[in-house]
Amino acid sequence: MKYAGEILREEYGEKVYKLSLSSGCTCPNRDGKLSCGGCAFCSSGGSGEFAASAADLDTQLAQAKALISRKTAAKLFIAYFQAYTNTYGDLERLEKLYTDTVSRPEIAILSLGTRPDCLGPEVMEMLARLKSIKPLWIELGLQTARDDVAEAMNRGYPLCVFEDSYSKLKRAGISVIIHLIFGLPGETKSDMLNSVRYISSLSPPPDGVKLQMLNILRGSRLGEEYERRPFPLLSREEYAQTVAEAIALLPPETAIHRMTGDGPASLIIAPDWVRDKKKTLGAITEMLKQKGLV
Repeated sequence: MKYAGEILREEYGEKVYKLSLSSGCTCPNRDGKLSCGGCAFCSSGGSGEFAASAADLDTQLAQAKALISRKTAAKLFIAYFQAYTNTYGDLERLEKLYTDTVSRPEIAILSLGTRPDCLGPEVMEMLARLKSIKPLWIELGLQTARDDVAEAMNRGYPLCVFEDSYSKLKRAGISVIIHLIFGLPGETKSDMLNSVRYISSLSPPPDGVKLQMLNILRGSRLGEEYERRPFPLLSREEYAQTVAEAIALLPPETAIHRMTGDGPASLIIAPDWVRDKKKTLGAITEMLKQKGLV
């Protein structure tokens, strides 16, 4: 088991901090190209509520660095464009933005969150050019390997699209981080672990994985449904147990980028326990100790 932060510290000789930025993109699952409303679990902010809010890059970087500088004298950063779909839109504008970003000496890595169905030939050419400047991470939101659950969540693409895009990225030598959500309606613990088995079976294996409990957020379709009729959610203990079992299934090449996550407190409807991230991480660590993984 290896953690992304530890790997980066070994590689760069110091801790590398993440700057949450906005590319100004939208999503084909929101603008009407695929459907309207986006994925059922996604908030109106496109899962990027912690990104700097300013329009121009210089101000965004200054804002994001200021948040980190309150705690540490950081020198190296990951430029993380998370919200919405960061390979969707005017590619000339996006390439200029990303090239400007990675050309800065303090930016060690460029990380882009995107959808597997937004990685066409022109996008792949852009990514190859960006990769030639600085290390590039692509974060793919898979969430679940079950197509029926994904369809119910309005994800907007089948598993075969993910597989094709994953293969293209790996052939291009681009690092891929896969995002999974535990606790989606209709999924059992076995289903969640099968999604982990699925990504672990990919060849070559993913470079990283992000695990997250389903957050019911205001502004999301699931939020509206939950407030009308609450449905069962995992407890902290159930989530910690599932994460520990999931980590035990991962190949040694796959780094753990996240074991839990939480949205802005003002948007969280349920489960309430996700607000205490420290306690959740403690519960996961205890489970990992019981399995002899830490």
